Amino acid sequence: MNPLHRQFPADFVWGVATSSFQIEGAAHEDGKGESIWDRFCKQPGAIADASNGDVACDHFHRLDSDLDLIASLGVNAYRFSIAWPRVQALGHGEFNPRGLDFYERLVDGLRQRGIQAWATLNHWDLPQGLQDRGGWNDRDTVHRFVDYARHVQARLGDRLHGITTHNEPWVIATLGHDQGNFAPGIKSRKIAAQVSHHLLLSHGLAMQSLRADGAKSQLGIVLNLSSTVPATAMPADIAAADLADSRSRRWYADPLFKGHYPADVLAELGADAPIVQAGDMAAIAQPMDYLGINYYTRSVIAASGEDWNAKGRGLPVSDMDWEIYPRGLTDLLVQMHRDYPALPPVYITENGGAFKDDALAQGRVQDDDRIAYLREHIAAVARAMQQGVPMAGYMVWSLMDNFEWASGYLKRFGIVHVDYATQARTPKASAEWYRQFLRDWRG
Repeated sequence: MNPLHRQFPADFVWGVATSSFQIEGAAHEDGKGESIWDRFCKQPGAIADASNGDVACDHFHRLDSDLDLIASLGVNAYRFSIAWPRVQALGHGEFNPRGLDFYERLVDGLRQRGIQAWATLNHWDLPQGLQDRGGWNDRDTVHRFVDYARHVQARLGDRLHGITTHNEPWVIATLGHDQGNFAPGIKSRKIAAQVSHHLLLSHGLAMQSLRADGAKSQLGIVLNLSSTVPATAMPADIAAADLADSRSRRWYADPLFKGHYPADVLAELGADAPIVQAGDMAAIAQPMDYLGINYYTRSVIAASGEDWNAKGRGLPVSDMDWEIYPRGLTDLLVQMHRDYPALPPVYITENGGAFKDDALAQGRVQDDDRIAYLREHIAAVARAMQQGVPMAGYMVWSLMDNFEWASGYLKRFGIVHVDYATQARTPKASAEWYRQFLRDWRG
């Protein structure tokens, strides 16, 4: 068989990914407003280490050196997100040109280094000013998002290779509005269902508006997906796994690619199903230039509702206690291609592992577990391509250790180590492996 690097075409996109709240810091500078995550971090017990994103990786003040760091890896793409409250403090009303100045420097710096800029418009940090008016549960937020998207494109769109509307709407809806362990910390199945609809609707309407404004970028959305399998071959487990797959994967993919919600979930929701107005589903099902997929692990479902514990079964897990299961990525990609034959080009927009590698030994982090994780998951992408899935790119999560949401700074996903006391960046062995892999790929 060909070496791994030879299984990818010359135009394949290789990148690293981050998000604004997790790395930028500068939470109160240059007119930036408060986000729902700024507010959520103040809730006692919300963040495991009681930390926040006020400083994070101080990327806002270390932009040029961080861009040099990205370039040193040999990647040809960088996926980042724009902080909506940095661009428009309240999410409505006046826009803040100083906020976009930062992203203009970022995008121009990437261009100067020959790296594609892939911008996400919403990576969870909704302006608190909009949350105060109902947030994603309020249909007006859909239209505020479209205004924001158009404003960003007008300033940066000629230099963005890709624009993503939303990152992982399932997380915003389910973790943020049903389970309540992510911002804004709401626990309501009914609200979560409506939020999910408004996120999808704002995606579709933004796609329409950006295209009408003459979009030069590739436009798409990013979904976090798993291959969902039953814990046993018992009919009850199989039925439970099918419903779980509908709740997570199909609830988002069916509207995007088929123009309707899955009937089994609508039936389960009953009176909690979202209010859908005439024309909404057609707006959601806009043709996309690409689909981004974030994959970390598979989902194993038992009818009993009991959590299937990979660690307890002696299976390999990351520091998040997520099972390390590369085959699940191939299975998921093949399933997506089978279920949605008109699938656009697919990018793995996040994939990576958290491991306990915070200790620098002789100025180095030898993160062999992460190297194995990346190698095996890249091989899983190659296997999906061999089965006809239209793969176009792969991006490592993450460029550097950062604020890992409700886990605070306790979990490290980076291929670059960050010493949070000094903000020193040290490429780990995984960064060196990725750099060499890309060097071999280029030949």
